[in-house]
Amino acid sequence: MASLAAGEFSGVFKRMKVATGFYALAALLGLFGLGFLVLAGFIAASRQWGVIEASLGFGIAFMVMAIIVLVGLKVWSRIQARRARRRRVADAGVLAGTAALTLLPSVLARTGRLGAVALPVLAVLGYAIYRENSGQDPDDR
Repeated sequence: MASLAAGEFSGVFKRMKVATGFYALAALLGLFGLGFLVLAGFIAASRQWGVIEASLGFGIAFMVMAIIVLVGLKVWSRIQARRARRRRVADAGVLAGTAALTLLPSVLARTGRLGAVALPVLAVLGYAIYRENSGQDPDDR
């Protein structure tokens, strides 16, 4: 049975390698095609405006595109960092709530009369943590 699974895994791995090779070849051929299209555009532009003007135009256009990509990457990374920060805050709230609920029986057992006061306070605290982490504000409804 194990040899069957190992043989099937080997076959899947081999097919993945072949498919990856063909995808890489297709990507390389696509890049060559794109390069020739850019070259054809450059030749057409150089016939109409001249070689120097076409070179300057293409150079400036590619530099502007590079700057746009870099600015987009910067914006995207800031958004990702903000989302990660929000996730960490939410996870910290969940951990605090879990810790409070885990410690609740021992706090109630040791405090005696104080436990009667601590229970409602912990319930309100737990509800506040739940409301903060659920993402819904009762005022938004």
